[in-house]
Amino acid sequence: MASNNLGFKRILLATKYSWQGFRTAYRKEEAFRQEVWLALVAVPLGFYLGHDGVERALLVGSILLILIVELLNTGIENVVDRVGTDLHKLSGRAKDMGSAAVFTALILAAMVWLSILWPHFVPHG
Repeated sequence: MASNNLGFKRILLATKYSWQGFRTAYRKEEAFRQEVWLALVAVPLGFYLGHDGVERALLVGSILLILIVELLNTGIENVVDRVGTDLHKLSGRAKDMGSAAVFTALILAAMVWLSILWPHFVPHG
Protein backbone atom coordinates (compact mmCIF):
# COMPACT_ATOMS: atom_id res chain seq x y z
CA MET A 1 0.00 0.00 0.00
CA ALA A 2 1.81 3.10 -1.25
CA SER A 3 1.29 6.50 0.32
CA ASN A 4 0.77 9.66 -1.69
CA ASN A 5 2.21 11.71 1.17
CA LEU A 6 5.87 11.72 0.21
CA GLY A 7 8.62 14.32 0.32
CA PHE A 8 7.65 17.89 1.09
CA LYS A 9 3.93 17.11 1.41
CA ARG A 10 4.71 14.54 4.13
CA ILE A 11 6.80 17.12 5.99
CA LEU A 12 4.00 19.69 5.79
CA LEU A 13 1.42 17.20 7.07
CA ALA A 14 3.71 16.03 9.87
CA THR A 15 4.25 19.66 10.91
CA LYS A 16 0.50 20.32 10.82
CA TYR A 17 -0.24 17.27 13.00
CA SER A 18 2.55 18.20 15.42
CA TRP A 19 1.13 21.71 15.89
CA GLN A 20 -2.33 20.20 16.40
CA GLY A 21 -0.81 18.04 19.15
CA PHE A 22 0.87 21.03 20.79
CA ARG A 23 -2.32 23.10 20.68
CA THR A 24 -4.46 20.28 22.04
CA ALA A 25 -2.01 19.53 24.86
CA TYR A 26 -1.86 23.22 25.77
CA ARG A 27 -5.66 23.58 25.76
CA LYS A 28 -6.48 20.35 27.57
CA GLU A 29 -3.56 19.68 29.95
CA GLU A 30 -2.87 22.00 32.89
CA ALA A 31 0.51 20.40 33.58
CA PHE A 32 1.62 20.99 29.97
CA ARG A 33 0.51 24.63 30.15
CA GLN A 34 2.55 25.12 33.32
CA GLU A 35 5.59 23.47 31.75
CA VAL A 36 5.27 25.60 28.60
CA TRP A 37 5.33 28.74 30.78
CA LEU A 38 8.34 27.35 32.61
CA ALA A 39 10.03 26.77 29.26
CA LEU A 40 9.22 30.29 28.04
CA VAL A 41 11.22 31.62 30.98
CA ALA A 42 13.86 28.90 31.36
CA VAL A 43 14.91 28.42 27.71
CA PRO A 44 16.01 32.04 27.14
CA LEU A 45 17.54 32.03 30.63
CA GLY A 46 19.44 28.85 29.80
CA PHE A 47 20.90 30.45 26.69
CA TYR A 48 21.87 33.50 28.71
CA LEU A 49 23.31 31.72 31.75
CA GLY A 50 25.14 28.96 29.91
CA HIS A 51 28.80 29.84 29.50
CA ASP A 52 29.42 27.64 26.46
CA GLY A 53 27.55 25.47 24.01
CA VAL A 54 27.55 22.42 26.26
CA GLU A 55 26.10 24.30 29.23
CA ARG A 56 23.48 25.95 27.04
CA ALA A 57 22.52 22.62 25.49
CA LEU A 58 22.18 20.97 28.89
CA LEU A 59 20.19 23.82 30.43
CA VAL A 60 17.83 24.22 27.48
CA GLY A 61 17.69 20.52 26.61
CA SER A 62 16.70 19.51 30.13
CA ILE A 63 13.73 21.89 29.96
CA LEU A 64 12.66 20.71 26.52
CA LEU A 65 12.91 17.12 27.76
CA ILE A 66 10.22 17.92 30.34
CA LEU A 67 7.87 19.00 27.53
CA ILE A 68 8.69 15.90 25.48
CA VAL A 69 8.04 13.53 28.38
CA GLU A 70 4.84 15.37 29.33
CA LEU A 71 3.55 14.99 25.77
CA LEU A 72 4.34 11.26 25.82
CA ASN A 73 2.69 10.90 29.23
CA THR A 74 -0.41 12.67 27.94
CA GLY A 75 -0.46 10.35 24.95
CA ILE A 76 -0.31 7.32 27.26
CA GLU A 77 -3.11 8.72 29.43
CA ASN A 78 -5.30 9.40 26.40
CA VAL A 79 -4.81 5.92 24.97
CA VAL A 80 -5.55 4.32 28.35
CA ASP A 81 -8.70 6.44 28.70
CA ARG A 82 -9.73 5.59 25.14
CA VAL A 83 -9.50 1.87 25.86
CA GLY A 84 -11.78 2.21 28.87
CA THR A 85 -12.50 4.23 31.96
CA ASP A 86 -13.05 1.24 34.25
CA LEU A 87 -10.36 0.73 36.87
CA HIS A 88 -7.73 -1.79 35.87
CA LYS A 89 -4.37 -2.37 37.49
CA LEU A 90 -2.49 -2.19 34.16
CA SER A 91 -4.18 1.09 33.24
CA GLY A 92 -3.21 2.50 36.63
CA ARG A 93 0.35 1.26 36.23
CA ALA A 94 0.67 2.81 32.77
CA LYS A 95 -0.55 6.17 34.04
CA ASP A 96 1.63 6.00 37.15
CA MET A 97 4.72 5.14 35.09
CA GLY A 98 4.03 8.02 32.72
CA SER A 99 3.73 10.33 35.69
CA ALA A 100 6.97 8.93 37.13
CA ALA A 101 8.69 9.66 33.81
CA VAL A 102 7.62 13.30 33.99
CA PHE A 103 8.76 13.51 37.61
CA THR A 104 12.13 12.02 36.65
CA ALA A 105 12.53 14.58 33.85
CA LEU A 106 11.78 17.35 36.35
CA ILE A 107 14.41 15.98 38.77
CA LEU A 108 16.92 15.72 35.93
CA ALA A 109 16.30 19.34 34.92
CA ALA A 110 16.71 20.52 38.51
CA MET A 111 19.97 18.57 38.85
CA VAL A 112 21.33 19.94 35.57
CA TRP A 113 20.46 23.53 36.46
CA LEU A 114 21.87 23.24 39.97
CA SER A 115 25.07 21.49 38.90
CA ILE A 116 25.78 24.07 36.18
CA LEU A 117 24.71 27.23 38.00
CA TRP A 118 25.76 26.47 41.59
CA PRO A 119 29.50 27.03 41.01
CA HIS A 120 28.77 30.42 39.41
CA PHE A 121 26.91 31.73 42.46
CA VAL A 122 28.75 30.12 45.36
CA PRO A 123 32.15 31.56 46.29
CA HIS A 124 35.08 29.15 46.01
CA GLY A 125 37.33 28.36 48.96
